[in-house]
Amino acid sequence: MPSTDNQSPSSSFSSFGRSIFGVRQEQVHSVDAGHESDSCNLELGSFQRRVTDRFQDLSGASNDELLSIDWVQKLLGVFICCHEEFRTILLNNKEQVSKPPLDRLISEFFEKSVKALDICNASRDGVEKIRTWQKHLDIVLSALGSNKRALNEGQFRRARKALMDLALAMLEEKDSGSVFSQRNRSFGRHNSSKDQHSAGHSRSHSWSVSRSWSAAKQLQSIASNLVPPRGNEISATRGLAVPVYTMNCILLFVLWTLVAAIPCQDRGLNIHFSVSRQFSWSVPVNTLYERIMEESKKRDRRNSNGLLKEIYRVELCTRHLTDLVDSPQFPLTEDQEMEIEQDMKELTHVCEAFRVGLDPLERQVREAFRKIMTCRTEGLDYLGSSSYADQ
Repeated sequence: MPSTDNQSPSSSFSSFGRSIFGVRQEQVHSVDAGHESDSCNLELGSFQRRVTDRFQDLSGASNDELLSIDWVQKLLGVFICCHEEFRTILLNNKEQVSKPPLDRLISEFFEKSVKALDICNASRDGVEKIRTWQKHLDIVLSALGSNKRALNEGQFRRARKALMDLALAMLEEKDSGSVFSQRNRSFGRHNSSKDQHSAGHSRSHSWSVSRSWSAAKQLQSIASNLVPPRGNEISATRGLAVPVYTMNCILLFVLWTLVAAIPCQDRGLNIHFSVSRQFSWSVPVNTLYERIMEESKKRDRRNSNGLLKEIYRVELCTRHLTDLVDSPQFPLTEDQEMEIEQDMKELTHVCEAFRVGLDPLERQVREAFRKIMTCRTEGLDYLGSSSYADQ
């Protein structure tokens, strides 16, 4: 995304940003009293404040909480709420959606939404990959987690094989990022032909993720041409250009975070993300972006399958366990037994986090997919142009 700090927006935009969407501004003022109602002003200003409050709450997470399964669920919950409120704004102002320049801004947002659907599909496959890893971890726990008898060579052989299978699975993900891509599954496919032929709007390449699909390229495409609205665009759209820009930025940040956290085909985080500080929500969003980038640059995270905290714990624990079971000397020393016991406790906690958190996480991704799809379908109807029906 091009940096907005060096673009010198018009004085009209700066004034609008300070008076309507500033952090300290409590009341929304009209940009053009002859064309905007007080209720519309209040709705748009309230939307900006709620976005700010939600991301300030997310940015307050500790280093241990950030990028955990629970935190990613909260992020998706925030996105779902913001997206639903944005959909309501469009619904309440649908007579404006088909008028220029808002029609162009909305159609560009929906083009980006198609790519968002693909990333949701890829993220769901990433959750499935973690479940596969969890099965190998369960075998390790079964082999070495018993305190009823002394550990023997047979148990170590079983644990060693499970750890090797896990390492191969994670290495395959790093190399190809496409373990599950051949399944071509999508949230929209469970109703088969009925869904595929409904309303034309839903047809897109998001029905599947092909082997050549790239999360990095999708993010770069979503980030392209993402600039704050000009003053004349704000006036001409009665302020509606601002929530469109807001949702574009929120959409990009949430998708980028999903790709960063969850195993994903051709992961890549190199996008230029910078939001003008004219917007009150830009501070917590930029703060989160910088924190996640710092995490990705750490030496032991650079080649990770994902920045999810639980994945990091698995990588550390299994690395240590592999060293222990590689060439054990029986009987084990007391120190070795204690190390294995500590690793088993850590693996137990991680597997429990997976068991408790992966299903709700997948449901959140599904819900985000549905919200994006519904808003896009309705918005294309508002635009009323047959040229968008085949997208």
